[in-house]
Amino acid sequence: MNNNMNNKNMDMATLMNLLAKMDKNELEKNLNKVSQILKSNDANTIIDEIKKKNK
Repeated sequence: MNNNMNNKNMDMATLMNLLAKMDKNELEKNLNKVSQILKSNDANTIIDEIKKKNK
């Protein structure tokens, strides 16, 4: 469990670092995209979007 906790903390640190580097317009655009994905009822859409970003 502790290792899992460390991974979550590392992911949060990475996320915060990425957010800090974005300008306001880029941040708003990406947050809107995330919001649209999360509102989707189609799990495959969410999975496909995540896979695209990880390539």
